[in-house]
Amino acid sequence: MDAITGTAAGVPFTALPPSGGDIDRAPLIVTWHMLDAPRTDAAFAAALPMAGVPAWRVHLGMPLCGSRMVDGRLDRHLELAREDILLAYLGPIIHQAVEEFPAALAELRRRLPVDDQPIGILGASLGGAVALRVLTAPPSPIGAVALVNPAVRVSAAVELLAAGLGRPYGWTAESRRVADELDFVGRAESLTGEPPLLLVSGERDHPALREDAVSLVGVLRERYAHPSDIELATVPGLAHPLADEPGLEPAPRLPATVAVDEILTQWFIRRLATR
Repeated sequence: MDAITGTAAGVPFTALPPSGGDIDRAPLIVTWHMLDAPRTDAAFAAALPMAGVPAWRVHLGMPLCGSRMVDGRLDRHLELAREDILLAYLGPIIHQAVEEFPAALAELRRRLPVDDQPIGILGASLGGAVALRVLTAPPSPIGAVALVNPAVRVSAAVELLAAGLGRPYGWTAESRRVADELDFVGRAESLTGEPPLLLVSGERDHPALREDAVSLVGVLRERYAHPSDIELATVPGLAHPLADEPGLEPAPRLPATVAVDEILTQWFIRRLATR
């Protein structure tokens, strides 16, 4: 069965059917892509298809990305980043993705033959922040969480973008409040339940993101009744992006991305088998 594309409650998606062809009441995994390449749901589905997982993998499009780009161009991203990296750009994208998820999930459940068990969620880079924010108040029980090069502290992403723009970010009381809200190391106690969590970190990812990833893993292992449910996998040779630029369309996979896909595939297979 081929991929299914469309919109769910206005959110673009690319849905891949379970492996083996058995689509009757299969588990559901929902993903959010990064703002780096691959930066659309279709491109992300091609980069991390997790083809061996016996579950529906539904890749949601992030706000301002893919079919929701203004005039089909990335220019608006740069305009908003120059206006205010956190308050006009990263923060609104995260918050909109979280706010639109419950309605999108409800429609996906109506349209796809998925089971009623807790879902899996996966987020990469800024999509990782979305997945963690969803976990603070999930609209449906979460049975497993996977993160790839995640922005677990949005402040680190702000500083990286500011460096790319060549000017320091002007922190204010409001931007610090939003950054604290989106600091999931500092807010680890707000994450609901104790679902198994896998964090995949690229050996060549930004040092600040790698440090925050290790911090999150450490904090969650201290918090969880079963620390072994928190896993950290480091992928040699993997930088931050998972695809070559421009990352808008499905493209041949990078070797390091194939390694990430294999790690995710085996982990989700194992977690689905022990539900």
